[in-house]
Amino acid sequence: MDRRGLATLASGHAAADLCQGSIPALIPFLVHQRGYSFGAAGALLLVVTIGSSIIQPLFGALSDRLQLAWLMPAGVALAAVGIAGAGVFDSFALTCIVVGLGGLGVAAFHPEGARYANYASGDRRGTGMSLFSVGGNAGFALAPVLITPAVLAVGLNGTLIVAILPAIAAVVLAIELPKLKRRSAAAASAVAKGQSDRSGDRWGAFSTLAGVVSIRSGIYFGLQSFAPLWLIHTYGASEATGNAALAAMLFAGALGTLIGGQLVDRIGRRKVLVGSIVAQVPLLLAFMLSPSGILAGIVLAGIGFVTVMSFSVSVVMGQEYLPSRLGIASGVTLGFSIGVGGVFAALFGIVADSAGLETVMWIVAALPLAGLALALTLPLTAQEERISRPTRAATARTGR
Repeated sequence: MDRRGLATLASGHAAADLCQGSIPALIPFLVHQRGYSFGAAGALLLVVTIGSSIIQPLFGALSDRLQLAWLMPAGVALAAVGIAGAGVFDSFALTCIVVGLGGLGVAAFHPEGARYANYASGDRRGTGMSLFSVGGNAGFALAPVLITPAVLAVGLNGTLIVAILPAIAAVVLAIELPKLKRRSAAAASAVAKGQSDRSGDRWGAFSTLAGVVSIRSGIYFGLQSFAPLWLIHTYGASEATGNAALAAMLFAGALGTLIGGQLVDRIGRRKVLVGSIVAQVPLLLAFMLSPSGILAGIVLAGIGFVTVMSFSVSVVMGQEYLPSRLGIASGVTLGFSIGVGGVFAALFGIVADSAGLETVMWIVAALPLAGLALALTLPLTAQEERISRPTRAATARTGR
């Protein structure tokens, strides 16, 4: 496992997702300072997720054909431009345009980033992909931590300060890219040889997995967008407190990603995925029924832990269901399916305007049941089957 390469990729992932995660963190300030409705806030989230997520499979298809490694530093740089401009323009239309462009940068980074993380992971795909994924989780978690003091200190123009970090990360990626390509050359060559054989691709299982990830994203983005507002309106928390609870959820998610990656290599992909969904159900109920804002914030962190635990798992499973199409598999599991979460967020905004915030939160609490129904139908990946064969053979020999 190439730890230096994974560290570089994880840093780039953190920078890209810092930019994407900064938009939800800006929502309470945009609602308060610019008078955006819940529907307008949801529309802004939809714009950034279409740019950053839904079109990712297109970049994935391109990377499968052309191996466009330079998209990694270029994508992070464009993402930095997006978050820098998000707080600068007073016009809603211009704000949508600039965050949409930043979203394109996020979309450009992810498929190639996940491809090279696969190369750098060696045989320890669960652990390696969790290290890559935790970078993205950390970026999302840092977003409210950085956005809140920056905006409180200098107003919405504080997004210019936050954009400095991803700009630096883009430069580092550009410098490290030749070394990363050299260290990954052998793995990249092996994958390229196997891409002509598509017999191992399992599109049915992959489509089901995409459905599971989409539902998980609906839960995640719903909480990201509206959990702080729920704490503010239900328990009288401040904007800063609401974003602090969001940060706790996201940091707990980063820890969940690391632990999930370790569990994947020990007990298997499907068990981790299904187990994380099962754990969501009681935690979401506890969040909705919590008697105090402090307890609700603690439970929200637990929800983040179990929800994001399966993040790297789903990427690994997607790549193993489509071994000849790593770019598309990464683009869908990291992008399109997550982008569907943005669509959920936009719809939630409309529902909140018409039926109230509580209705939206109960819908989010019920979504894991649909995700669990799909996850239980997923087959083992080919890699899991290879791992389980010796265990089954040993069990048959011992008669146990």
